[in-house]
Amino acid sequence: MKKEGSAISGTSSPGSRNGGTDGAGRGSAATAPDEYVAAERLFYHKAALDAAWTGSRLLIGALGFLFGAFIFAYFYLRSLNSHGMWRPAGFTGPHLWAGTLITGLVAVSAIVQAGALMLAKRGAKGPWRLGAIAVLVMGLAAVGLQIWELLSVSFYPASSGFASVFTGFYPVYALIAFAAMIWLETLIMRAVKIPAGWFAEAPAAPSDVIVLQRFQASLSAFTAVWCFLTAIAVLAWMLFYLI
Repeated sequence: MKKEGSAISGTSSPGSRNGGTDGAGRGSAATAPDEYVAAERLFYHKAALDAAWTGSRLLIGALGFLFGAFIFAYFYLRSLNSHGMWRPAGFTGPHLWAGTLITGLVAVSAIVQAGALMLAKRGAKGPWRLGAIAVLVMGLAAVGLQIWELLSVSFYPASSGFASVFTGFYPVYALIAFAAMIWLETLIMRAVKIPAGWFAEAPAAPSDVIVLQRFQASLSAFTAVWCFLTAIAVLAWMLFYLI
């Protein structure tokens, strides 16, 4: 896959395209609108690529603040342990095997997604698509298992400090993970209309290059966000299931 912006920046100047016109300048005037349209299209295309990178990093920052609130609540309530209600006597926690399986699915899917992105950059559309479908299946399975886990725990949200943080964190995480899987599904469907040859070598038409590079930018943005969500899942597993 070619570097963003490398194949559509070259547009010929009015003089070079109309060097054989007469002194009236009619050729230059005729091609000026085309040059303006091409420059404007290039400007907005680069803006879209920058927006994908910046937007994904802003999203990661926003998610960091969101999940950071739950992590703060975890340590605050655990250290306070008012009336011994963090994990009172007789409290039964969530299923360790379920939490481990969910986290394992998310972690493996992130590894597969990172590898699939590398394959896509090397021009292998077929292997990337198989990897993306595998990530989608594992992600949806993790979300489904998380919903089952929330419905099958033996405690209520207000039964303890641990229960309140657990039942607050994981529904939010499952919802965001499900939204990420919808994002990935749209990428898989977008790739259906992109010829496999474009992954190996950028197309000649500027409009086709724009389609390819915007897809690349969105795919890279998704990978960054999903890897961040994986790190959050591993941290949550350590806090809620191991400690």
